[in-house]
Amino acid sequence: MSARVGRRGLARLGMELSERDFQILHSVARHRFLSAKQIEQLHFHEHASSLTAARVCRRVLARLVEQRVLERLKHRVVGGLHAGSASHVYCLGPAGRRLRADGDVRVAREPSQAFVEHTLDIADTHVRLREAARAGAFELLSVEVEPACWRRFLGTGGGRETLRPDLYVISARGEFEYCWFLEIDRGREGPSALQRKCRRYQSYRSSGKEQQRAGTFPLVVWVTPDNQRARAVEKAIRSARSLTQELFRVVSASELLHLFTGGLE
Repeated sequence: MSARVGRRGLARLGMELSERDFQILHSVARHRFLSAKQIEQLHFHEHASSLTAARVCRRVLARLVEQRVLERLKHRVVGGLHAGSASHVYCLGPAGRRLRADGDVRVAREPSQAFVEHTLDIADTHVRLREAARAGAFELLSVEVEPACWRRFLGTGGGRETLRPDLYVISARGEFEYCWFLEIDRGREGPSALQRKCRRYQSYRSSGKEQQRAGTFPLVVWVTPDNQRARAVEKAIRSARSLTQELFRVVSASELLHLFTGGLE
């Protein structure tokens, strides 16, 4: 495929892509970056075996890269859902950006390693929730990924502020629905930064805007890498007397699904 895809070529490509190809395109656009393993978990889970799913996924991704729908980053990631082995990371390619019909055909700059890792951690959380919902642990009614989940509001002084959660989730168990703001913590922020972010959530709740929008205010859940970091985040929140403690919950990544299934209530 040539470096520049004309209108006819783009229209032809759009006709050639399968429904799953478009689903992959939209997932990558939604998250900005996804690893090969995450794409496999989201879109190839119905294959008879994991080996078949991985093989078909690799073949599809190679074709989408050749068609310039997707691009591989220079980064390769290890850990999380990546089964201990390096995994390619994908973003939209030039044709993929044009197929999204957003008019953005600029060449994406190579992002920082820290930014990619945090974005993939958010995606990992989304994938785990999807897998648990498919297994019947709970219903997953809605997931908004940043920046779609960001909230703009007027702060206490009348200034415009933006709340930037990593995920906004609506789940259900039985007759009840639950709303969550998720902060995917990577263990790099000190107590002052954690408290500042918590105060912004509290300020947003005081504005009443979310309650008007959704009828309730979500539980704010900090998801930490491990129990030691969870204790540190809990301590930072407890030490800020101005914070409403019941607004926040801190869990390690391994405890998150227990929270969603009601096991930590």
